Amino acid sequence: IPNLLQNLFGEGALSASFIPVYARLRAEGEEDEAKRVAGAVAAILALVVSALVLLGVVATPVIIDLIAPGFEGEKRLAAIALVRIFFPGAGFLVMSAWCLGVLNSHRKFLLSYTAPVVWSAMIIAFLLIFGKREDGYRLAEYAAWGSVIGSFLQFAVQLPSVMALNGALKLGTGSGSTHVREVLKNFGPVAISRGVVQISAYVDQIIASFLPTGAIAAIGYAQVIYTLPVSLFGMAVSAAELPEMSSATGSIEEINAVVRRRLEAGLERIAFFVIPSAVAMLALGDMLAAMLFQHGKFSGDDAVYVWMVMAGYATGLLAVTMGRLYSSAFFALRDTKTPLRFALLRVAVSTALGYFCAIRLPSLFGVDPSWGTAGLAAAAGVAGWLEFILLRRGLGKIIGATALRASLAWKLWICAAIGAAIAWGVKLLLASINAAPF
Repeated sequence: IPNLLQNLFGEGALSASFIPVYARLRAEGEEDEAKRVAGAVAAILALVVSALVLLGVVATPVIIDLIAPGFEGEKRLAAIALVRIFFPGAGFLVMSAWCLGVLNSHRKFLLSYTAPVVWSAMIIAFLLIFGKREDGYRLAEYAAWGSVIGSFLQFAVQLPSVMALNGALKLGTGSGSTHVREVLKNFGPVAISRGVVQISAYVDQIIASFLPTGAIAAIGYAQVIYTLPVSLFGMAVSAAELPEMSSATGSIEEINAVVRRRLEAGLERIAFFVIPSAVAMLALGDMLAAMLFQHGKFSGDDAVYVWMVMAGYATGLLAVTMGRLYSSAFFALRDTKTPLRFALLRVAVSTALGYFCAIRLPSLFGVDPSWGTAGLAAAAGVAGWLEFILLRRGLGKIIGATALRASLAWKLWICAAIGAAIAWGVKLLLASINAAPF
C-alpha cells in the first residue's frame, strides 16, 4: 500500500514534471528562479506527502478491510501494524525522488542511483541483527522499521549534495510562479499514468489467478529477469537523456533538432544492450531461470515454465525500453498528456488481449491452460509495441521522423542470434552428457 504512494509521487512522476522545467531554467541562465522552483516543489511535496502519510496511518484499518477482507484477528492486526510502519518510509522515499530530480538535472547521477543501497542495507542489517532471536511477525516488524530508517537515510545522504548545488533552499509554495504551476500541471497526467499502470499490474494478477497453480509465481520469477534490462538500460538511458533534452535552448527548430539527435543516440544505446537481452530470453530463458532459481523445490520443469512466460515478455522488451525514451522526449518538450493517452490505450489493450490470450486462447487451440501464462505476457509485449509506435508517430509530428538505424538494428539482431545459437549448442552438448540442470 505505501508503495502505491511512492509510485504515484516518486521518481518517475516527479522527474517527468520537475526536471524539464528546472533543467531548462538552468540552461537559460535563470539560476535564482530554478532554485525558487526547486524549493517550492520541495515544500509542496513535503506538505502533500506528510498529509497523505498521516491520512494513510489513520485510515490503515479501513484500507486493509477493503483490499484484504479475509484478514481476521491477529492476522489483520499484524497487517495494520506493518502498513502503518511502512507509510512514513514511503514519504521519505518520495522526498528522496525530489533529491534525485535536482541531482540528475545537474548531471550528478552516481549518488542518486546508489543511495537506494543504503535502504537495502538497513533492511538486511535489521534482519541479520534480529533474525537469530526473532521470527514470524516480530521479525517482519523489525524489517519494516529497517525499511523506514533506510528510507530516511536514502533521503538524508542526498540532501547535502542538493544543498551544495542550490545553497539555502527558498522554501515556499511558489503560488505566483508560472514555472511552479507548470510543474504541478505536468505532474497530474504522469501520476495518473503511473496509477493506471499500477492498476494494470493488479489486473494481470487477477487474470493469472484463474490460471493453473504456479502461474502467479512464474510471472513473478519471469519479471525478475525481464525487468533487469528494462531498469539497467531502458530506464537508465531515459533518465540520463531527460535533463539533456530538457536543457535544449534556442528556436523551436533548434530545440527539436537537439531532442531528435539525443533521442536517436539514446535509441542506439538502448538497442545495443536490449536486443541481445531479448534474444537471450527467447532462446535461453530456461538456462537463465535454472541458473538463478533452480534450487530447493524449484525444478527443471519450473524453469521451462518460467521460460515460457519470459519469452512472452521478451517480445515487447525492445519496444518497452525504447518507449520510455520517447516518453522522456515528450516530457522534455513539456508534454505529459500525450504519453498518458497512449499509456491508457496500452493498458486497455494489454488487459483485453491478456484476458483473451490467457483464458480463451488455450481452449480454442486445445493446449494446456498453463500456456495462458505465456499468452498473458505476450499480450503485454504486443501492447508495448502499440504504445511505442504511437509514441514515435506522435513525436515525429513535432520534431520530425526518428528511428533506430536499420543497419545497426540488423547487425545487432544477427550478432545476438549467432551468440544465442552458440549458447544453444553448448546447452545441447551439456544436456547430452547429463551435465546440465535443465
